Amino acid sequence: QVQLVESGGGLVQAGGSLRLSCAASGRTFSSYPMGWFRQCPGKEREFVAVTVISGSSISTLYADSVKGRFTISRDNAKNTVHLQMNNLKPEDTAVYYCVALHLKTYWGQGTQVIVSS
Repeated sequence: QVQLVESGGGLVQAGGSLRLSCAASGRTFSSYPMGWFRQCPGKEREFVAVTVISGSSISTLYADSVKGRFTISRDNAKNTVHLQMNNLKPEDTAVYYCVALHLKTYWGQGTQVIVSS
């Protein structure tokens, strides 16, 4: 059974930082895309960032709203993906979901991030 477990959410003031982590179990995702989505209050779930393995290289892609502030990284040895979030804004308040793809899409249960102004 595949499980994605997020951690690292919490309450932070605007301008602050948080680091989210997602640990996968039940399947190795070292060669497959892993990333993050978020769902802001009253809005649909939206893409945040993804890391993709292509041969020996790792590519990353970000939503325009977080580009330059968020950094996605992965540790294949630990089957984990991280999201470093800097210069957080109140509009970053959301439930953040880890996602991994391997024949199907796997979702974590989400971790709450609240950014106060």
